[in-house]
Amino acid sequence: MASRCHYYIQIADLAHARGAQSELSYAGAGPNDFAAALHEALYSPMLFQRWRAMQPDPDEVDERLGITDQLAKVTAKAVDLHTEVDVITDLPMSILRRRLNWLIGAHWQLHDVRPA
Repeated sequence: MASRCHYYIQIADLAHARGAQSELSYAGAGPNDFAAALHEALYSPMLFQRWRAMQPDPDEVDERLGITDQLAKVTAKAVDLHTEVDVITDLPMSILRRRLNWLIGAHWQLHDVRPA
C-alpha cells in the first residue's frame, strides 16, 4: 500500500465549484459540507459506484479505480476569498484527482504534497 500523504488543495470559488455531471457533483454550501463530501468520496465506494453505473459498460471498469481509504481525513476552511482543503490519505494522487474532478470539476489547485 502507498504511504500516507498530506495534500494541500485550494479552491478559488467553492460556491460555484461543481463537477461536470450533476449526478456526481458536490452540492453543498460551504467548506464543512465540501470536507464531508470529499471524505465520503475517499472513505466509501458510493461515488465510484454511481460513476461506474453511468459508464457504457460498467462491467469493464477497472475495480481498482474504486479503492477507498477508511482512515482518510479531510478538513476545509474559508481563508480570505478561497477555501483551503487538507487531505491525508494513502490513496494515490490519480484517485484523489478523479474524485475531486467528479465533485468539483477543475475548480481546485494542488499546492503541496508532503508525507503525512
